[in-house]
Amino acid sequence: MLPRVADSLSFLYLDKVRVVQDDTGVCAQIQTGDNRTDLVYLPTAALSCLLLGPGVSITTPALTTLARHGTSVICTGAGGVRAYAAILPDSLTTHWLEQQVATWTDPHRRLAIAKRMYQMRFHDDELPDTITLEQLRGMEGQRMKSLYKILAQQHGIGRFRRNYHPDQWHAQDPVNLALSAANTCLYGIVHATLLALGLSPALGYVHTGTQHAFVYDIADLYKARTTLPLAFALHQSTNPEQEARRRFREDLRLLRLLPSIVQDVQTLLSPKATDTHTPTPDTQDPSERHDGQMVHLWDPAAGTLPAGVNYATGDA
Repeated sequence: MLPRVADSLSFLYLDKVRVVQDDTGVCAQIQTGDNRTDLVYLPTAALSCLLLGPGVSITTPALTTLARHGTSVICTGAGGVRAYAAILPDSLTTHWLEQQVATWTDPHRRLAIAKRMYQMRFHDDELPDTITLEQLRGMEGQRMKSLYKILAQQHGIGRFRRNYHPDQWHAQDPVNLALSAANTCLYGIVHATLLALGLSPALGYVHTGTQHAFVYDIADLYKARTTLPLAFALHQSTNPEQEARRRFREDLRLLRLLPSIVQDVQTLLSPKATDTHTPTPDTQDPSERHDGQMVHLWDPAAGTLPAGVNYATGDA
């Protein structure tokens, strides 16, 4: 049985290796200084997201195995910073995607989900019914400025300002470098989880205009307790990007982030779906599903109908 996405490992970043498929499995070939080749086998069936740095080459058979096991493959920049392209598995149903589209296209339901996101981030029990998305953005901005100020004071840093300038990357301070690196790892995990649930990363409720809009929406739920404290703790680091990735990965063992993402996304899209331990069409092993559950037909009057049925009438 394949593991559910909530039980998968978080992510693995590779660079300067060749990823191939051999008789045993998918492995990374590493050239050593004495012209030897070391092999490191990858846990493809239990890996949620594979980040490929610019020094990686990968073969088609290896990609096929990763896709079959439901592992998302994301091509990134150096150090895992910035995501350029992604390859996702094709063995998914559209249950949660249909929920996402239905709420995204309805302005009232879309605003309701944006409100729930804000409440999940800042633990506000109630918001005025008349609040607008613009007001929510303003409130979110004030909360984040306050958080930056608190973290800066805790670590003895002067005034902090969030900057992200890829064209001036190495001119930035350690906190901004560490935050960008850690955020990219977080985006990779969120992206992989959304793809594993069959959702569209492009249909965001607060962010818009990018193929990763929903990724940014969901990642924002966790930055205050994951990447932000980590980045400020590295304000004196001489290699903040590498340390941010390493420590973020270590912290994930305690945070149990993947199950939280699955549960939070399902709760946002369908508030009744709060039990991630109950098998759903998107968390079951594909081999256990009936064909009628994997593919169905849409009917304007009856809703959904079983697939694989001949609906012809008469002798036509």
